[in-house]
Amino acid sequence: MHAPTAIHPVKEELYYSELARELDLRELVAFFVSELPARVSAIQQAAGDSDRVELNRLAHQLKGAAGSYGFPPLAQAAAAVERAVRGGQTAEISAAVAQLSAVCDRIRPGVPE
Repeated sequence: MHAPTAIHPVKEELYYSELARELDLRELVAFFVSELPARVSAIQQAAGDSDRVELNRLAHQLKGAAGSYGFPPLAQAAAAVERAVRGGQTAEISAAVAQLSAVCDRIRPGVPE
């Protein structure tokens, strides 16, 4: 008989910019990260208002900015919101926005320790 194994909570992966090691860009990356809560709030508001035009616009902007600032997981999550908006299903849009929010919660400025 084997001893039961301890269950360890899964630590969610944190996301750091691919550009954060470049000293010239650290401040810009940190500023981008500091603005994420407002961006996510606007996306959530547009989704809650069923304003698909605004939601698509905001997701598209975030996708481009995330790619420019070196956050591919965030760019992918924003692209998923765009696809969901094109698909038109409210449940898909809600799930994509929730996933985007979860990714944003794990974005960090600086470099991993």
